Amino acid sequence: MSADTTGPSYAAVFGAPPAVTASAPGRVNLLGEHTDYQGGFVLPTAIPQQATVNLGRNGTSEHVLHSANLNQTLRIPVGEVGEGFAPYLTGCFALSGVQEGLNAFITSDVPSGGLSSSAALEVATLRALRQLNSLDLDDVALALRGVQVEHEFVGVMCGVMDQMASSLADTRTMLLIDTRSLERRAVPFPQGAEILVIDSGVPRRLAESGYNERRAQVEEASRLLGVPQLRDVTDPTAVETLPPVLRERARHVVTENGRVLAALEPGVDAARFGTLMNASHASLRDDYQVSHERVDELVALLQAHPEVFGARMTGAGFGGAVVALVREGQASAVAQTVLAQYSEQGTQVVP
Repeated sequence: MSADTTGPSYAAVFGAPPAVTASAPGRVNLLGEHTDYQGGFVLPTAIPQQATVNLGRNGTSEHVLHSANLNQTLRIPVGEVGEGFAPYLTGCFALSGVQEGLNAFITSDVPSGGLSSSAALEVATLRALRQLNSLDLDDVALALRGVQVEHEFVGVMCGVMDQMASSLADTRTMLLIDTRSLERRAVPFPQGAEILVIDSGVPRRLAESGYNERRAQVEEASRLLGVPQLRDVTDPTAVETLPPVLRERARHVVTENGRVLAALEPGVDAARFGTLMNASHASLRDDYQVSHERVDELVALLQAHPEVFGARMTGAGFGGAVVALVREGQASAVAQTVLAQYSEQGTQVVP
């Protein structure tokens, strides 16, 4: 959902300019999906679209939160969580020790569905709070606080990738994150290639409940295999001893970690990286079962295009966005062709 730039401003809503303004980007993940809550490796990059949070004190015991995108204002007593979009902010407030009423004005052009719009909102809110209250909070600690907000206030037992990417990644490189140690380094995109992101037009359904279920399943799989996390399993055949469903879930995590490590090997070109992306989608579709038939159709159209090296779903799944690695300079043309084909099949979408 794009921000309505013709709509009201913080000053129009609250009668004065904000004390601080902060932004944070969404992210798209190239490889390493559903591995970050098992200590795995991930390769996200930031996208240009951002969430922006304007904050100011209001001298009351109530938070007033206005979303320009939703054209909605929520009033939440200090110390309470609230509903709707409120927990993403009130959770940040609570964990940052806020005990006074704040006014918040939110805009975002990060599409919902696989591009970490919620993490962008959390990181932007925490950046604004860091400015407002001079918090001693570095970028990693800030990301981890965003994860804590998801766990304790939103109710999604996410890993660390989304908030780490929103807090630390840029749009010029991929950010390799070891989600166990939090070590990270910038990795260049494959030479001669660029990224194309397309929203499938399928609203994400069951994403939160499905996400938590998948996490519980892989935690049980790691327990049965006698390892702290599936990150510690390097031989994919080891998961074949598990019962059905747990076996498939664990197989995805183990092989997905292998794909990320394979993408980092010397001499990996765009074609090889794309092949790894294609295999990642098949694993997410078949073993982890978090894709959607319409998403699969869009991915298949992209994979069939001669200028596309590889394509896959991205994010939690059950709808949402797809990402493709395409020949440099061809993203716009590929998007136009594939979107026309996809729309003929029944869904109007935008790149």
